[in-house]
Amino acid sequence: MTLRFGTDGVRGVALTELTPAFAAHLGRAAATVLGPGRWLVGRDPRESSQELAAAVAAGLVAAGAEPVDAGMLPTPALAYLSDLLAAPAAMVTASHNPWHDNGVKVFAAGGLKLPDEVERAIEAALHGPDAADPALPGPSVGAVHGADDYVRHRVDGAVSLDGLRVVLDCANGAMSAVAPEVFRALGADITVIHAAPNGRNINDHCGATHTASLQSAVVEAGAALGLAFDGDGDRVIAVDHLGQVVDGDRLIALAALQLHEQGALRHGTVVVTVMSNLGFHRAMDAAGIRVVTTAVGDRYVLEALDAGGYSVGGEQSGHIIYRDLATTGDGLLAGLRLAEFVHRHHRPLADLAAGVMTSYPQVLVNVKVAERHPHIAEELAAEIAAAEARLGGEGRVLLRASGTEPLIRVMVEAALDDVARSVADNLAATVRARWA
Repeated sequence: MTLRFGTDGVRGVALTELTPAFAAHLGRAAATVLGPGRWLVGRDPRESSQELAAAVAAGLVAAGAEPVDAGMLPTPALAYLSDLLAAPAAMVTASHNPWHDNGVKVFAAGGLKLPDEVERAIEAALHGPDAADPALPGPSVGAVHGADDYVRHRVDGAVSLDGLRVVLDCANGAMSAVAPEVFRALGADITVIHAAPNGRNINDHCGATHTASLQSAVVEAGAALGLAFDGDGDRVIAVDHLGQVVDGDRLIALAALQLHEQGALRHGTVVVTVMSNLGFHRAMDAAGIRVVTTAVGDRYVLEALDAGGYSVGGEQSGHIIYRDLATTGDGLLAGLRLAEFVHRHHRPLADLAAGVMTSYPQVLVNVKVAERHPHIAEELAAEIAAAEARLGGEGRVLLRASGTEPLIRVMVEAALDDVARSVADNLAATVRARWA
C-alpha cells in the first residue's frame, strides 16, 4: 500500500493502484483516526467509483462505523451534508483526472478537509496492528438524498437569474444533473453540454481543464457567459460572451471586489496560493485589498480563511471558497455568484474580467523526475536567486514538487512572454540534468 495523501486526497489508477482492498483499508484507517459513528460516502460517475465506494464502506464497518450512501453527487454537496449532519465523509473521485484514475477525499465532521497531521495519522493507521483485510464486497448501508438536499440549499441561497443566458459544461461528471437544475430553478436561459456521463467520458475534452467546446458553445448561443466544472464539481472556470477564458485568478479578484463593494469582505483580505498571478497581487493592492498567500491546495486556503476570519479565497485552477457559505471549493456556488454579479451590473463579463486585473505572462514547465523533491526550492536556491535577478523585480519564480505525481513544476512570470519562457526553460533544464 504505497499510495499517500497528496494535495487533494489519495489518487491513483483505478482498480490497479487504487484497488478495492486499498480503499477498504483507507476507510478503516480513516474511521480509526476520525472515529466511528455515522459516515457519509459519496462518489462521482466514473466506471470504478461504485465498486470503490462499496470498498470504503466495508472498511468503515470494519472500524465500527456506520456508512451512509450519499449516492452520486458533487464533492461540495457531500461537504455540505457533512456539515449539515455533523458527520465525517469520504468522496470517491479523481476530480479533473481522466476516467481510468480514481481517488478518495476525506472530510472531517463539518465538511472540512483534513490537516496534514491528521492525514499522516491515517497513513500510519493503514499499516497499524489492526490492518487485517476488511471483508469485501461492502455491506449494505443506509442512504440519503444528498444531491437533492444540495440543490435546494443552493437555490434557496441564490437570487433570480431571470433571462440570463448561460452555457453550462458539466464535464460529464457529478454536476451533470445538479447544475442545470439549479440554474433552471433560478430562471436562467441555459444551454447544457457534456452532461451525459457514461463512466468513461468524465473530463474527456470537456470541463474546467478543456474549455474549447464551451468557448464555441457560448459564442454560438449568444450567451452572457459559460461555466465549466470539473469532474467532481469543486472547481469552475468561466468563459465570457466573446469566447475568452476567465481563469480562477480573475474569478477570485471579481469575488473579492464583489464582497468589498457589499462591505462583506472581512478584514479587507483575500486568500490565494503561490500560483496566483503577479497581476492579481498588483490589482488587489491597487484596490486596497490585502492578499494572504498559502501553499498549493484549497485545504491550505481554507485553513488560512479560518485562521484569519476571512471571507473568500481560492486557487488559479478554479477552486473558490466562499467561507461564509461553504466549507470547501464549490464550483456551482462560485458560478452562481459570478452569474449574479454579471446579471446585477448589466455589463459583459469580458469587460468586468478585463478591468479587474492585467495578467503577467506566466510559463509553467512540468519536469518528470525519478522521485519527489519536496524541498526543491531550497535545493536550487542559488539558481532561483539568479533567475529572479534576471527578472529585475518585474516577475517571479516558483519551483515546487507536485503533490500527486513525480514532477517538479517550474513557474516563471515576467513582463515579457519570451523572457518568462527563457528563464523557465533554463531552470527546467537544470532540474532535468540533476534529477530526471
